[in-house]
Amino acid sequence: MENLHLCYEGPNELHEHYKFTVEKGQDPLRIDKYLMNFVENATRNKIQLAAKSGHIFVNGSVVKSNYKVKPNDNIRILFNEPPKKNILKGEDIPLDIVFEDNHILVINKPPGMVVHPGHGNYSGTLINALLFYFDKLPNNSSIRPGLVHRIDKDTSGLLAVAKSEKAMTHISAQFKEKTSKRTYIALVWGNVENDTGKIIGNIGRHPKNRLQNTVFLGDESDKGKPAVTHYEVLERFGYVSLIRCSLETGRTHQIRVHMKHIGHTLFNDDRYGGEKILKGTTFTKYKQFVDNCFKILPRQALHASTLGFIHPSNNEWLNFSSDLPDDMAICIEKWRAYSNYIK
Repeated sequence: MENLHLCYEGPNELHEHYKFTVEKGQDPLRIDKYLMNFVENATRNKIQLAAKSGHIFVNGSVVKSNYKVKPNDNIRILFNEPPKKNILKGEDIPLDIVFEDNHILVINKPPGMVVHPGHGNYSGTLINALLFYFDKLPNNSSIRPGLVHRIDKDTSGLLAVAKSEKAMTHISAQFKEKTSKRTYIALVWGNVENDTGKIIGNIGRHPKNRLQNTVFLGDESDKGKPAVTHYEVLERFGYVSLIRCSLETGRTHQIRVHMKHIGHTLFNDDRYGGEKILKGTTFTKYKQFVDNCFKILPRQALHASTLGFIHPSNNEWLNFSSDLPDDMAICIEKWRAYSNYIK
């Protein structure tokens, strides 16, 4: 899905809020059902009202809520008012700055901070903080000022920010050409069998739950984009494992999707089922222990721990690291103590 912020130059000065193309392999489905799974926090009633008011367009024509989408349909949702995300305002939000010079900024993002304003999150984001900190930042292709890449709201860790168009182009090219280095620390359900591994599997939108991504293999692989994740087991705690992941590609939710694909969903990843007790015993005390860990770490156990790339001006290799945030560190220590207790 693309959340674009463009003005539609047509009748009644409608403004585009959403635009996306239906992927290959999509079965015929009513557009109200399709959009309900596609647009976060949208209800079917709201979508039907938008259709009734003539705000949903497919291939340039207004459609009703019973229209059935098909592959390659171009869907646009337009309203009379501009989207709130168009109006990006600076906000005085503290930033944990790891490195800064005239060209780049490296930030350690706390868990719970949204990177970019979007549906339901129009303030309190990293972009709001950056706009307050700087007078002007370059836009990337998704109109996210300064951002070279992004991490999910509930993932903590390192992010690179460009302070000039030259820096944006230079660092973005490294991400595209896979010459940058990124590693993540994750706590996953289950005892990961192999000490190291490589997960290869195309990633794309889940056909039934559009808020999730999934792995497509074999004849269905054209539905997704190539994705490669390497992992290394750091510690085993019986029912969970601590791993380090490195990325060859940067697909949305890549580590979360790939680890679930091999049967090791991230601990407390509620979007992909990790908020359930997936491994362990049925004893009440064990359930209480896990519930306590969920409270300590109320998010997916994922931290962007290292980031490396070539400086856009002096061509020097830069490498940054970030310690685990308290919530994840405490949770891991709880599991370490528990695993020693049950041995």
